[in-house]
Amino acid sequence: MKRILIVMLLTLFICTGFIGLRFGSALFQEEDSASILLSIMELELSYSDYAKVSGHRYVSKSTDSSRFIKDFMSEIGWTYRDQAGSGLIFKKEERSVVVETRLFSRHYILWDVPKDS
Repeated sequence: MKRILIVMLLTLFICTGFIGLRFGSALFQEEDSASILLSIMELELSYSDYAKVSGHRYVSKSTDSSRFIKDFMSEIGWTYRDQAGSGLIFKKEERSVVVETRLFSRHYILWDVPKDS
């Protein structure tokens, strides 16, 4: 019984250490870090390019993330126009929206799609 308890505690310690090393200070930069981490787990365990965090917020891997955002916006009828800093500008008919992006860690990008899109 003690051996099982020690193995479980050691496994928990290793998992906690891995999460701490992988995300570091990014864990405390957002107020809903728990939901972001759950979305990242969903992203890693699926074949999807992005995962929904909440509302109009999504997370994707930082490798070629602008392609994922462009594909997502294209699916809902928006056309990519330009990039302004960390924002991607899309146009539909006469309206324009900016999808804001920011690093969550060096491996993941958070992006917010405007509510009126």
